[in-house]
Amino acid sequence: MTEKIQENNIINVIKNDQDSRKEKIENAIREILSAVGEDYERSGLLLTPSRVARMYLEIFSGINKDPKDEITITYTEDHDEVILVRDISFYSVCEHHLLPFHGIAHVAYLPQNGLITGLSKIARVVECASKRPQIQERMTTQIANAILEKLNPLGVAVVLEAEHMCMSMRGIKKPGSKTVTSVLKGIFQTNQATRAEVLSLIRT
Repeated sequence: MTEKIQENNIINVIKNDQDSRKEKIENAIREILSAVGEDYERSGLLLTPSRVARMYLEIFSGINKDPKDEITITYTEDHDEVILVRDISFYSVCEHHLLPFHGIAHVAYLPQNGLITGLSKIARVVECASKRPQIQERMTTQIANAILEKLNPLGVAVVLEAEHMCMSMRGIKKPGSKTVTSVLKGIFQTNQATRAEVLSLIRT
């Protein structure tokens, strides 16, 4: 019974915190709409602050979370070759203009002593790193570091390809342009043959 009460207390604290943040976001959105010359009380915008608040709580849910904590399960298998999860789709928000960028992530690692994790955990690492105001370069590094710290593999390779709305819909206005970032660690960084192998698998 005591554990149930504690669990309910935690749930209430989380809910109260979310309600407080939602209200702050709604007020901020009204201020923004007013500042750009809109009437936030007109019929088409009445529910916009609430919608945006719910959206922000969702797309920024990775804030204050460590991507490596998404790797909750590890196990040992007799496998000493590259494990690659390709084409993991992601959406994030550029911290410079608060506009989206989206693309795919390719994540590979070479296990050490057979220590591996579930394939879905790799996708969850990408998801966690993406759900915050972000830059693609940092996100690439955060994903690589999460896997390195949690699995201690012989090597990690992460490649991200993304289109940034801050380049597509404003500024230089070049829709369709892609930014590619990569981080290679361990043997993928130091051994030319192994690096060539993993990059070949990613590009296939």
